[in-house]
Amino acid sequence: METTKMAARLLALAAASACLPGQAADLGLARIFADHAVLQRDQPIAVWGTAGAGSKVSVTLGGRTVTGTADARGKWKAQLPPQPAGGPYTLTVAAGGQSVSRADILVGDVYLCSGQSNMEFAVHNSTNAWSTTMMAANDRIRFLNVEKNSTAAPQDELKGPVAWKIAGPETIGDASAVCYYMARSLQGSYKVPVGFVNASWGGTTIQGWIGGESLRTVSDYTAGVDAVKQYGADPAAGMRAEDARNEAWWTAHDPAAAAQRAWIAPDFDDSAWPTVTPTGSWKDSGVAGFKDFDGVAWYRTTVTLTEAQAKAANAVRLGPVDTYDTTWVNGVRVGGISTGWMWRDYDVPAGVFKPGRNVIAMRVLSGGQGGGLSGPVDKRSIGLADGQAIPLPAAWKVQRGGAMKGQSVPPAPWSVPTSLTTLYNGMIAPLVGYKFKLAAWYQGESNAGAAQEYRTLLPLLMRDWRQRFGQPTLPFFVVQLTSYGSPAKTPGQSGWAELRDAQAAAVANDPHAGLAVTIDVGDRFDIHPTQKTVVGERLARAARAVAYGEKTIPGSPTAVSAQRKGGDIVVTFKDTGGGLATYSSDRANAFEVCAGTVCRYAEARVAGKESDSIVLPGAGTPDVTRVRYAWADAPFVNLFGADDLPAAPFQLEVR
Repeated sequence: METTKMAARLLALAAASACLPGQAADLGLARIFADHAVLQRDQPIAVWGTAGAGSKVSVTLGGRTVTGTADARGKWKAQLPPQPAGGPYTLTVAAGGQSVSRADILVGDVYLCSGQSNMEFAVHNSTNAWSTTMMAANDRIRFLNVEKNSTAAPQDELKGPVAWKIAGPETIGDASAVCYYMARSLQGSYKVPVGFVNASWGGTTIQGWIGGESLRTVSDYTAGVDAVKQYGADPAAGMRAEDARNEAWWTAHDPAAAAQRAWIAPDFDDSAWPTVTPTGSWKDSGVAGFKDFDGVAWYRTTVTLTEAQAKAANAVRLGPVDTYDTTWVNGVRVGGISTGWMWRDYDVPAGVFKPGRNVIAMRVLSGGQGGGLSGPVDKRSIGLADGQAIPLPAAWKVQRGGAMKGQSVPPAPWSVPTSLTTLYNGMIAPLVGYKFKLAAWYQGESNAGAAQEYRTLLPLLMRDWRQRFGQPTLPFFVVQLTSYGSPAKTPGQSGWAELRDAQAAAVANDPHAGLAVTIDVGDRFDIHPTQKTVVGERLARAARAVAYGEKTIPGSPTAVSAQRKGGDIVVTFKDTGGGLATYSSDRANAFEVCAGTVCRYAEARVAGKESDSIVLPGAGTPDVTRVRYAWADAPFVNLFGADDLPAAPFQLEVR
């Protein structure tokens, strides 16, 4: 017993000595402070990192030095005074006789760009990419792509590795196209160094990008945010709670769910089940009973691990699944996703994998088009802590459950792409402390169909980021959704039009925001239109007016009123740049008038030369209550301002 106590004391002393003041073994800078970084000019520059607890830390940049002290956790932060644009400098941190440094640091303007796939969309995929990359050399433009990271708890540090890259033919192809074209335009105007940070994730909803404290103030998300917080604090308890919620859904929707739960158990005898090598839809598998089946199917496979492999195993990777899955390892729920194109990469807690036989079980509900494990066989594996992988068997056991159609399983609140707050936690929270000149947001495709909610969520995101970055007037620029989908032949409802309207409203109600209208540069066949140069330059135009204070029109012609005049309706615009014009016609198409919920197309003409108004002749009948324009998923538009910017879609009450 005394020997055990002595060993414990020695371990405690060793742990304490590792954190004594003056111990600089852990001296380091936060990952965002890498070589070639750009720091925001004319604002205090916070620098932070790690050091031995209690260590005195000095930070030097551009001939100025400040000091800080590491706290009990070994975290320190120091703040340099504002500096004008300049560099290159060396950023040096010293403590306890040791130092670390970062080279080629510039001070200029830093832009934060975020959203889903159209912000993530890379330069090398954009229109005119070849000439863009060949002419990209500019050491005054740098960029950082934040690695995707969805976490249940806010992170202090970016997921690594982190690298600031200098714009050039070898690098710029991997940058966000929209963000780069905006940055290139602004850097050309103001001649100061520019850095942009791209934190984007394709397919994600806005709910994932809002901090938890803010998002939980929306009653629909309070319970979900609390569940994410529980999962972050105690993953095992959080997963058990999610398992209970998930099984309650199955009990309510599938009469066989309770009995089939026995199929999860590692010792369940599945020898009588058919064998299949899943590589696509189960309808094409050749297994009896699956050809026209929509509903539930169960998959099971086994893998044998050595003691060392079981100890190192920490993930299971299954590729995409069509559509809704719940996955267990040795009877322990490890994940479930409700999006067919998302690859199933599930973390597995220590101790779940065992030496010897291990069983992976999956319950899959088809989405109606196919069903089952739809990805390549060679991408299914068990992940190890050292980054290596153990392939899973190609063959699985499969068994049909009950027929179900038209059902959708609620995802876990931390499940990407519909997660709550996890993208903020992993990709935005680690940036807090850095200062930015502006933020640009290109997202909304995944929230189309829920525009009323977006009217709350987009302003909430803007307020949340401003508060967390300590920049209450941070200029915020929104790319409005472009055109995509089937063109309308008659007036009707449009989730994309409603989402555009929500984006426009958020900007109109915010004195520090701007809107980039893109309705004319979409592709109705491709949700990822390639003409990103125009989008970036329109963001830059809005930034010149809002972020840089130029006396210029920030963007597209915007309707401000619709009034009856005699039997006509007159729609008045602002920001026309000298008057409205119609292309390829003497009439403006895509105008509608509505009597209650019933709308019809209306003739529309520019009121006159250099006019800021559109006249809808004869449209002012007593029953008409609203006018709307470009109100469709993929409208064809021909109304522009004098400076070649498309009129913004709108709906207005008739006065």
